[in-house]
Amino acid sequence: SEHLFSLAAMPATVLLHWPPHQTLIIGGREAKPHSRPYMAYLQRKTCKGEEKCGGFLVREDFVLTAAHCPNLRVASRDITVLLGAHNVRREEETQQRVSVRRKIPHPRYNKTSIENDLMLLQLAEPAELTDAIYTIPLPQAGRTVDSGSVCSVAGWGKTNRYTSTSILHEVELEVMSDETCQEDRQLRHNYKPSKMMCVGEPDEDKASFSGDSGGPLVCDEVAHGIVSFGKKNGSPPRVFTRISAYVPWIKKTMRGLSSPGSYAESPASLR
Repeated sequence: SEHLFSLAAMPATVLLHWPPHQTLIIGGREAKPHSRPYMAYLQRKTCKGEEKCGGFLVREDFVLTAAHCPNLRVASRDITVLLGAHNVRREEETQQRVSVRRKIPHPRYNKTSIENDLMLLQLAEPAELTDAIYTIPLPQAGRTVDSGSVCSVAGWGKTNRYTSTSILHEVELEVMSDETCQEDRQLRHNYKPSKMMCVGEPDEDKASFSGDSGGPLVCDEVAHGIVSFGKKNGSPPRVFTRISAYVPWIKKTMRGLSSPGSYAESPASLR
């Protein structure tokens, strides 16, 4: 029962018989409270029982997440972004709840091939930046992460098939070569090296933690990937959206939609 499941809500075309809306965080450890102040918990205001996606603050008025997130398939006004949380089921003084002004999926997102799996959420008002709420830098356009690099993912979700956690968990994962995913029987048809990253040692014995769909793969304090999809049995490697391929689109979109009261360029978008 180790090596259990991977990412949330994969399209049936890729992962046959996959239980929908499952984010299983197997293994990993509890994160130090507020050590990842960019993490966002995305909630649908209506359907309370549904699995939630993660995201991350890239400017004080924008959260980046995955376009495939099932609980975001609603009107923008029905989505709430929870920032500054460690335990999402508790009222914490550090938390801010912000409504979404608009959601902007990548214009070429393809739900069948899961290409271009990213989406920006423009917040109705800028978050107030604090020790518990802060932006994470994006990579330079085209900057890749070497295979063998150790990065981390974090999220809220299930710690095994039956137990869910409301506390932020994290784990280190190794970035693999593109060939690792290109040679995998289940992943090779959908894996596009220029747009995706291959993450997680295939033979790793430790129970694997996938983070929340839409959450960031963080390498050297920079958001390089977005949790996207995996295999139907959940074993590594998994596929992440390669953020460096989309930095021009992300920056152009944010520049074109500056919110009242926000800075046109925040620390995250300047680096």
